[in-house]
Amino acid sequence: MLWWGLGCVALAAALGAAVVFGLAEPPGFDVWWNTTIAANRADWMLAFAYLTNEIGGGWIAIFVVPLLVIVALLLARRWRAAVFAALCFAASAGAVQLLKQLFGRARPEDMLVASDFGSFPSGHTANAATIALVLWLVFPRVWIAIAGAVWILVMALSRTVLSVHWATDTLGGALVGAGVVLLLGAWLLPWVQQRGESVEPAIG
Repeated sequence: MLWWGLGCVALAAALGAAVVFGLAEPPGFDVWWNTTIAANRADWMLAFAYLTNEIGGGWIAIFVVPLLVIVALLLARRWRAAVFAALCFAASAGAVQLLKQLFGRARPEDMLVASDFGSFPSGHTANAATIALVLWLVFPRVWIAIAGAVWILVMALSRTVLSVHWATDTLGGALVGAGVVLLLGAWLLPWVQQRGESVEPAIG
């Protein structure tokens, strides 16, 4: 788990450095993807993307969603898991903001919603990955893994539907969110599993 976490974070940092410092213009795939999405946007896609924009960012993503997860774990008498989740949410958000400041990537010019500084990595996608990985490590079930993967993909797609991120931003966000959780999991999961809070290791 430690090496998977390190690999995800290192890959995200390398991707950010490549697209920001290694290229004068956005990669061809980014341009093609955003152009294709913009040309095929339907009303229902925009409506759903606006919804995920609210759910996955701002005060809802920073306070409400993490608080709901933490409270749910506390109600389930999984206080160690609740502490683990809180640390993951805080560390993921901090890592995203650090990389945003480090890379300072410009957002697409035709974005449909206002957003904060720095396009890389996508905070919405990182937050989705953080939630998905936390729940999967605490409750390692196949259906949770599938639902989490779908949620990450949906969030990533919605960011490009709104032209607020490049596709590589969403990939970077997913890597950061997952990597931070895996790193903390490698350190804290043995503690989380103590005293009746047993969880089968999700990764060898």
